[in-house]
Amino acid sequence: MKIAAEILARPGLAPVMAALAGGGHRALLVGGCVRNALLGAPVTDIDIATDARPDRVIALAQAAGLKPVPTGIAHGTVTIVSQGAPHEVTTFRRDVETHGRHATVAFSTDIAEDAARRDFTMNALYAEADGTVIDPLGGLADLRARRLRFVGEAGARIREDYLRILRFFRFHAWYADPAGGIDPEGLAACAAGRDGIEGLSRERIGAEMKKLLSAADPAPAVAAMAQAGCLAPALPGADPRALAPLVSFSAETDPILRLAALGGEDPATALRLSRAEAKRLAALRDGATGLASPAVLGWRLGARDAAGALALRAALLGAPPLDAGSEIARGAAAAFPLKAADLARAGLAGPALGAALKAAEARWIASDLTATRAQLLS
Repeated sequence: MKIAAEILARPGLAPVMAALAGGGHRALLVGGCVRNALLGAPVTDIDIATDARPDRVIALAQAAGLKPVPTGIAHGTVTIVSQGAPHEVTTFRRDVETHGRHATVAFSTDIAEDAARRDFTMNALYAEADGTVIDPLGGLADLRARRLRFVGEAGARIREDYLRILRFFRFHAWYADPAGGIDPEGLAACAAGRDGIEGLSRERIGAEMKKLLSAADPAPAVAAMAQAGCLAPALPGADPRALAPLVSFSAETDPILRLAALGGEDPATALRLSRAEAKRLAALRDGATGLASPAVLGWRLGARDAAGALALRAALLGAPPLDAGSEIARGAAAAFPLKAADLARAGLAGPALGAALKAAEARWIASDLTATRAQLLS
């Protein structure tokens, strides 16, 4: 089996592969790029594995006129810039000691050792420069069946890095066959190791949760995550019940909207959201749980987030969503008809002017954005 030729034609890839092979070393595509190429899914980053040591990778890149950057030299990773594109090249490795969040590694020349330290069998696939797939651990059969399994003993893989618990649910949502169910051994190992999630940085947890919630339908994976006791340590207070109806009501694969469906005690802090993300999350949640009309939501949030807030409102209430597209559009196009100058002409100034303007805006909102300038001034 071979991966699609267009992946191999990516700008800058051939010179990197040729530089390593020309020095007598193996150069193999590995991981997500191979998996996605075989699934026909979009390929973003391209990772390369090699039996060349990092100093040798640097020397070969320089000899080929390429730019090596020692981005992770202690762990064997050199980024080679070729035709303006970065290519991460990592030496085959084996774990010497693991600590639950990172590992001490030794370099290897054995592809089987390198494959054995990876997380899931479908990620332990390699491809030659001509696209020929190499499958040291039987991951190809799992990929064809859309079956997510840990490499080796699931508990051991999790103890090496507890982030793999969250990755298990994320990869299940993205790549597994929903009809096939979740791997019972993997699920049991995640449940047993769930206390390790609390030792992870909130930034790592947040990144994984947002990737999980960006899947086409993350609801089954999140429900399994909650059942296994793995959702609470990642997002305290979260409730997954509104997520499935939200997914059915809204085609948006929007992690912040879906996070609003989960709720939680303090999701912005728990997941280290950016200020913009936290502000948007609060606005969506407030819009969904409040009583504002579709038009008012359109004015406050814009058309996209107003539709999301209404879909979330329906999901939380367990009711079908309103057909409110025209009202949302009306609100999104509306503009408050008064300006401060209008009230200043009536002799108002300072705090009194501000209070009057605020009161007029409240009357305009109460009119569902229909009151005119003349009506507000009267």
